Amino acid sequence: MATSSVSSTNGAAPVVSVAGSSSAAAAGGSVINVSSLVSQLVAATQAPQEALISSKTQAVTAQISALGQLKSALATFQGSLASLDSPGAFQVETASSSNESAFTVSAGAGAPQGTYNVAISQLASAQQLLSGPVVATNTVGSGTLSLSLGATSFSVTVAATDTLADVAAHINSAAGNPGLSATVLQGSDGAHLLLSSSLTGTANNIQVAETDGGTSLASLTYGTGDTANYTQEAAAQDAAFSLSGVNFTSATNTVTDALGGVTLNLLGTTTAPATLTVGTDTSTVAQNVSAFVDAYNTLHGTLSSLGSYDASSNTAGPMMGNAVLTGIQNQVQHALYSVVNTGSSTYNTLASVGITTQSDGTLSVNSARLNAALGTNFGAVSQLFSAASGVASTLNTQIANALGAGGSVGTAGQTLTAQENALTKQSNDLDTQMAALTASLTQQYSALNTLLSQLQSTSAYLSQAFATLPRIQSQVGP
Repeated sequence: MATSSVSSTNGAAPVVSVAGSSSAAAAGGSVINVSSLVSQLVAATQAPQEALISSKTQAVTAQISALGQLKSALATFQGSLASLDSPGAFQVETASSSNESAFTVSAGAGAPQGTYNVAISQLASAQQLLSGPVVATNTVGSGTLSLSLGATSFSVTVAATDTLADVAAHINSAAGNPGLSATVLQGSDGAHLLLSSSLTGTANNIQVAETDGGTSLASLTYGTGDTANYTQEAAAQDAAFSLSGVNFTSATNTVTDALGGVTLNLLGTTTAPATLTVGTDTSTVAQNVSAFVDAYNTLHGTLSSLGSYDASSNTAGPMMGNAVLTGIQNQVQHALYSVVNTGSSTYNTLASVGITTQSDGTLSVNSARLNAALGTNFGAVSQLFSAASGVASTLNTQIANALGAGGSVGTAGQTLTAQENALTKQSNDLDTQMAALTASLTQQYSALNTLLSQLQSTSAYLSQAFATLPRIQSQVGP
């Protein structure tokens, strides 16, 4: 009878391992690479959901960025409207002097336009005093000096060893000094103290008194009835002038209260009246209009870029077809091309004052035509921009509304922010779900791994046991 043996090499199917060859070969070892398997399963589950969230997030982020560009462009353009969007913005005056060696002039908003004669008989000046000489040791005694300039007084303490230079230093560094400077001039007859006021006007006289009641510092005092110690080098006096026959005085040579909105800088006296002219500053207004056109062209470039489509590259702008962008573009265009009630049938549109649209949608300015309009009917040009229905005031209102909390841009921003937050929550929730799935699969496959490991150990034992059994041989008779 023939014999047969059971071994690992017979026709029986071996136990299949899903682990690596090294782990499968060891009895009782790991059969499954749990960490790798779970990682792959979780990644396969997570990837499509994560890709979808990522795609949506990128789209929302792009929209938020584009909306930010739109908001910034509108805010910048709105800032340029400040010089044109109100009647006060057109109250820009210019002033000139026919004799700038006698006075210069500047005008602010609301200055009354007209021509005025200016005659200047006296300039405002500050007082200056020069003391008599201090000889011998150049010391002046000790005590306290009280100095005053106009209504303001301050004190300095003089030591017995102080020289005239020390006294000057004390005065210059004294707290509360309103503008009195002291200088020592060393002459051939001795040292002199020069006191100079920085404040002009008759009210700003210099006075010096000693407050100790003695006579130690008497040589430095000066005041009413006590003028022997100093020579007045310059008197404190007010400016005296007339404006169209009306007399004025001023403590300073800068006069702001003679003619409302006009500042006169008096520089010298006149032998004959000079002329002050106040008129509309059309040059500045023209510059403001040109700046408005430049600002619009910048805005137009941004709006076009956001809503464009490039057929050659098949690339669309981030806000192409967006209702917010389209709505703003329509509002702006309507304001630019509107007819405004200016009281003039000649100057009632931007085109009528030289502002026209070019083929690319930008604006251009015909300076000659604009200046002619300003010179012919300044009021109509002002109304064209600044009236309640004017171009600049309308644009300002439209942009303010759009950028406001309840406006189209503001509302779109809130919506996109809510979407971004929702996507962030979805991403966080997905991470939480995948962490839970990882834990669950790890537990399941770890248990399976333990079972397979036990089976593999049993299989190895049985294989070894069978290998040690004696072979059964079969003998066949003759």
